Amino acid sequence: EVQLVESGGGLVQFGGSLRLSCAASGFTFSRYVMKWVRQAPGKGLEWVSSITSGGTGTWYADSVKGRFTMSRDDAKATLYLEMNSLKPEDTALYYCARDCVTRNGRLACDYRGQGTQVTVSS
Repeated sequence: EVQLVESGGGLVQFGGSLRLSCAASGFTFSRYVMKWVRQAPGKGLEWVSSITSGGTGTWYADSVKGRFTMSRDDAKATLYLEMNSLKPEDTALYYCARDCVTRNGRLACDYRGQGTQVTVSS
């Protein structure tokens, strides 16, 4: 059974930093492209970043580029998201996810964890 467990969220002030982690199990983690996605209150899922299997390539949404850094440790089957210069608009429930597609303009992921809440105060 695929399991993804996020941690590291919290309340932080504008300009602050947080590091999210995601522990994966139930599948061969190293073989998969992984993503971070987020959901703000009343909104749909939003793609944040992706990382290739092996970690050789990363991609970021324009809204977080230059502020967020995604990485992975395949030996530990763990995904990370380093978030710096946080803004109130980054407030959301953050999920690590696998097998995501966009259908009818909406992002959907076959697997994601329970999420970790990030709240940025102004």
